[in-house]
Amino acid sequence: MKILIAEDEKISRKVLSAHLSKWGHELLVTVDGTEALETFNSNPDIQIAVLDWMMPGMEGLDVCRAIKANDDRAFTYVIMLTAMTNSGNIVEALEAGADDYVTKPFNADELRARIRAGERIVNLETTLKKKIVDLEESLAHIKQLQGCLPICAWCKKIRDGEDYWNNVEDYLLAHSEVDFSHGICPDCLEKHFGKLENTP
Repeated sequence: MKILIAEDEKISRKVLSAHLSKWGHELLVTVDGTEALETFNSNPDIQIAVLDWMMPGMEGLDVCRAIKANDDRAFTYVIMLTAMTNSGNIVEALEAGADDYVTKPFNADELRARIRAGERIVNLETTLKKKIVDLEESLAHIKQLQGCLPICAWCKKIRDGEDYWNNVEDYLLAHSEVDFSHGICPDCLEKHFGKLENTP
């Protein structure tokens, strides 16, 4: 996954980057909150953000709020990295939109487990979003077929939403999954071929 890192402390940034790279992730590494938000805004495929809480310029919590306020983006899982461990700080981070937190100095195994949890949530969100899009498209087709259809009283063509007239067969093929099996009704048989005599 593509992961954004925001950490102003050099050693912690290098250790964090080394672990995440070793675990196979693509990294975008920044040194403060302002750079982190700029990087996030210019990379729409970031899926996880690991943000240090205390940084010069924008703090990690402010970056988290900005990330979560962006409704036009795909879901981004945010992990706060902090030395503050009291319950008040944890609540503040979660209320700001953080999905998880890791205390500093972090344990590599714990960090990896929390990153994996983030991956699962991101994948679930992606799958859910796709299913919602598919469902909305299906509902749009159903509405088209259930609504009032303008039909010519003479030739029986149907007018679509773009003001084009289509024959019934073409319209149904374009707006449903129906298949046609062609035959000839008795009235048309007699009209076009005459009345057929029964032969012994």
